[in-house]
Amino acid sequence: MAPDTVSQASNPPALRLRWTRRVSLTWRILAVNIFAVAMLGGGLLYLDSYREQIIQERLEQEQQSIWLLAHALERLDQPDRIAMMKAVASRYASRVRLYDRAGALQLDSFALGRPTYTLRDPADEPWQRHAARLLDEGFDGLVNAQKVDAYVERRPDRLENWSEAVAARDSGAAHARMRYARDRTPMISAAIALPQGSGVLFTSYNARDITRIVRAERFNLALIVLATALVSVLFSLFLARTIVQPLRRLASAAVRVRLGRAREVVVPRLPSRGDEIGLLARSLSDMSLALRQKIDATEAFAADVSHELKNPLASLRSALEGLGSVKDEGLRAQLFDIACSDVRRLDRLITDISEASRVDAQLTRTRFEPVDLGEMIENLLDLRRARGLNHGREIVFARPRRGVAVVMGEGTRLERVISNLLDNAVSFSPPGGLVRIEATQVRGPERSRVLVRVIDEGPGVEPSEREEIFRRFHSARPEGEAFGQHSGLGLAIARTIIEGHHGAISVDDRDDGNTGACFEIRLPGIDQEGLPISPA
Repeated sequence: MAPDTVSQASNPPALRLRWTRRVSLTWRILAVNIFAVAMLGGGLLYLDSYREQIIQERLEQEQQSIWLLAHALERLDQPDRIAMMKAVASRYASRVRLYDRAGALQLDSFALGRPTYTLRDPADEPWQRHAARLLDEGFDGLVNAQKVDAYVERRPDRLENWSEAVAARDSGAAHARMRYARDRTPMISAAIALPQGSGVLFTSYNARDITRIVRAERFNLALIVLATALVSVLFSLFLARTIVQPLRRLASAAVRVRLGRAREVVVPRLPSRGDEIGLLARSLSDMSLALRQKIDATEAFAADVSHELKNPLASLRSALEGLGSVKDEGLRAQLFDIACSDVRRLDRLITDISEASRVDAQLTRTRFEPVDLGEMIENLLDLRRARGLNHGREIVFARPRRGVAVVMGEGTRLERVISNLLDNAVSFSPPGGLVRIEATQVRGPERSRVLVRVIDEGPGVEPSEREEIFRRFHSARPEGEAFGQHSGLGLAIARTIIEGHHGAISVDDRDDGNTGACFEIRLPGIDQEGLPISPA
């Protein structure tokens, strides 16, 4: 079982999470969507500026209205003044008061007629009103709204009770101000000195409609935010379900594979999904199948190795046991030769088995470089002739010009492939036979490939055997060859190396119709700078 390890290479800085690394993906999706809704909800706070704008407009309107009223009252006698003050107070639901220069109250529309508004006592209101006021105070606190003074009717009623009236008397200009009544509704008041300086006019009214407007807008916006939040949460949960649940299933399957249960694990492929989750599922499924095949191949290889080693070991054991009981020197010499042959066979088997077991892993770690196959084959043939490895067979090679047969790969491994094919061709060709090697470039519809052929004059390969000969420990050998001269791994190693270079190897009959086999290698071609060759 592999340990749980985390390396810097497997967790690059661009993919690292800091404070969110322990937070579920579902909560992250919810947080992102709710944050956007919260930004919309922030509009609730900016209703304060909307309220301030309305109040400022009302104050300006009240200043203009009281200026007009003051100039009208200045031209009227006392009865007409009283009538106009009552009419204005009734028409605009306001209270109109007139103070003399000393600050004493002369006229009051509430005293002259019926009061046009009544200030409500919060103690007599239902709990909903108290809750609304608490929300108002809460929003004011959030936006750090400026503190507003309370509206208080003091006794006796004098001009000095109202700061705007004092300012109007002293400056001669109109002044307006907003205060809060006991139920936290705006009170708009304004004051102006009469043109002849005979007194100060003061008006006030309860602007309850401002509170209603702001609360209604706040309620509508809150409904929109809540509806948006609900839809966002539902869509977030749906998105999380379509992402998180498949990922959890895939992670669970991956954990079971890691725990050594690859054979019994079925990784869901999610064929109905064409997005990245589906691509990940199919990639993991393919990886699991490849791992399962790798495990099966490893187990089969181990079984084959055990079987192949038993034969020479049994022969060696019999020979050694015979040496102890046989007295005839001729038989002893024969048994000794058999033991030596078995030891050489074991050595060859162990060497080839070691090579076959390592070649896959080594290829994944090898850095490929441009390899000119023409030059490599020419050097290999010179070395074989010098060592006498052709055993009376002639090997001819029409070397292509430099740069034609260039591939990306590891030269030593590719040389091993060609050497294995030449050994195979030499062993199956008759004495004095001809082995031909060809290396050329073939342009395809998408990219060019390098084609290498090894053609011999042996008996050829039956169609039913053309895949079997690439299996490990395949034992078909030419007639007359002593048993145990080959391990049966040469062609298997060759195919593993070629497939590790993204190529293919196969065997077919000769093109000219003569008896013999033609082994063909196809590898991706490149130019001398290591770039893929595009088709003309």
